[in-house]
Amino acid sequence: MEIAAYLASVFIGISLGLIGGGGSILTVPVLVYLFGISPLVSTSYSLFIVGSTSLVGAYNNYRKGAVKIKTALLFGSTSITTVFLTRKFLIPLIPRELFTIGQLQITEPLLTMILFAVLMVIASVGMIRSKERKQGCLECDLKGNIIKMLLSGVGIGLTTGILGAGGGFLLIPTLVLVLGMPMKEAVGTSLLIIALNSLIGFAGDFGHFVIDWIFLLKITAIAMAGILIGGVIAKRIDATSLKKAFGWFVLVMGIYIISTELLHLQ
Repeated sequence: MEIAAYLASVFIGISLGLIGGGGSILTVPVLVYLFGISPLVSTSYSLFIVGSTSLVGAYNNYRKGAVKIKTALLFGSTSITTVFLTRKFLIPLIPRELFTIGQLQITEPLLTMILFAVLMVIASVGMIRSKERKQGCLECDLKGNIIKMLLSGVGIGLTTGILGAGGGFLLIPTLVLVLGMPMKEAVGTSLLIIALNSLIGFAGDFGHFVIDWIFLLKITAIAMAGILIGGVIAKRIDATSLKKAFGWFVLVMGIYIISTELLHLQ
């Protein structure tokens, strides 16, 4: 089981390197089911692992000229603020025992994993149905879409803050469809936004949890190696086919988590 957990940690980085997202979709289930860490602490660890790993990927893409700094900072202004406030003030207020439905006691760990699994299913559908789109412009229209960008930033910030998900599967469609950004630049810019969101969100957790830094840094280093591997593989594999295959994997994982958590209720 431990070997499987470390191999899965490599795949976290590989997915980020290949498609600019999906790392957090894997990180929380790996931490919860393979390493046995509680869901709430796993969302915090996920922010650090995915944020640090994405920062490495963003730097590699920046050297290739595939990162739009201005777009990342503008988009990230609302999402970063939302993530930090959510982790700092909202998460500590969530009680362990939430509510009861008949004889069923709904707890914070159960609801966290169910919501995360639903998010996985939604993300997987988007990945499976994705197609290469012709870009309508060479320069991104920031001014014409600033309201959409800011609202999208708040939504992605809430997702990242509550579930520890970096939001790459939401970011890339937004950058491509709303701004008309080419896919390569969308992946690179997405990694920078994910890094900023996740690391600042993790900073909001300081004082809330006891952090096992040795374990956290070890998993992060493994994931960082994975993103470098993913960057190399991405040059040789068709991105659309890869994204669909990863989407099917995420769909199966999401259904498995929902089934597992519902069985625990019985």
